[in-house]
Amino acid sequence: MDIQVWSDVVCPWCYIGKRRLEKALAEFDGTATITYRAYQLNPAPVPEPLPIKQVMADKFGGPARAEQMFAQVTEVAKADDLTLDFDRAIAANTFAAHRLIAWAATLERQADMLDALQRAHFTDGVDIGSLPALAGVAASIGLDEAEALAYLESEAGTSAVQTDLNEARELGITSVPTFIIDGKYAVQGAQEPATLLAAFEEIARRTAVDIGR
Repeated sequence: MDIQVWSDVVCPWCYIGKRRLEKALAEFDGTATITYRAYQLNPAPVPEPLPIKQVMADKFGGPARAEQMFAQVTEVAKADDLTLDFDRAIAANTFAAHRLIAWAATLERQADMLDALQRAHFTDGVDIGSLPALAGVAASIGLDEAEALAYLESEAGTSAVQTDLNEARELGITSVPTFIIDGKYAVQGAQEPATLLAAFEEIARRTAVDIGR
């Protein structure tokens, strides 16, 4: 089974969705290949690091509304053993972070890098819009920090990320996480592991029927 996952590093539901996907696949009686694809919830430049709470309060009509949203997703994440610390999180454009994930993919560390970046953003308060900070995240999973920084300071990975963004538009993806399975089945949102598992089992059943015809 081929699973293509469009997600953004700063999307809390993508962080939750990744964890739930991993739980579902641990119970799946089959094989699956997962590829994480780039998506940007907000492609606008972020000229200076700002607390995510300030940015979201401005976007959603004030601190009270933003705090309500943060509290809800934080509780959901806690049930999946994830820590979201929005008091520390910093707003960032994620294009460079996606380029770093593309680099890690060439080293067969794509999922590890995505997980480290999400943890850096949501738990550790790292500014993932900073190239040196991104290189530090790469080092945290055992990759070469200097090599990562040199990669980020070049244009490497730009076309790979742009390809993902373009394909998301072509597929009509407007929210993440979105899972495209075997190129023809779509599952949207951070579904519960049991829901994902049921979807995978049904798709495997349909595939088996198609092969048997």
